[in-house]
Amino acid sequence: MVDYPVKVLIAFGETFAGNEELLNWLLNNGYPELAALSSAIRGSEEAFKWLMANGFPELAALDSAIDEDKKAYDWLNYHKHFFLAVLSDACHNQPEAIAWLTRHDLKIFLLIAAKIRHFRDNQTFDYHKIHF
Repeated sequence: MVDYPVKVLIAFGETFAGNEELLNWLLNNGYPELAALSSAIRGSEEAFKWLMANGFPELAALDSAIDEDKKAYDWLNYHKHFFLAVLSDACHNQPEAIAWLTRHDLKIFLLIAAKIRHFRDNQTFDYHKIHF
């Protein structure tokens, strides 16, 4: 995820505030995987399945890890998606992850994690989502 342009990451972060215009922009401008990730994090089983079917299992695992699925978190680490595991930890407000992102000057991901955390803290989740 660190290779995306900052403006794309900002747009991705704004989707958690319900900005459908930016979600559609991601979808129609070459970033459907980020649109699907946002939708999956916000509870769309269809988006999760799209990630799996279209070659983005690491983003599907990130969604599940954010949902506190330990198997998905372990999968990220096993497959060397360490950054995504750190991002998941930051979404859970873990001090080590926040310090790591700060040390590596990845402030945009601190913002994204805070937006995801705010969204999650203010939602009711469907615990019947597919387990990773």
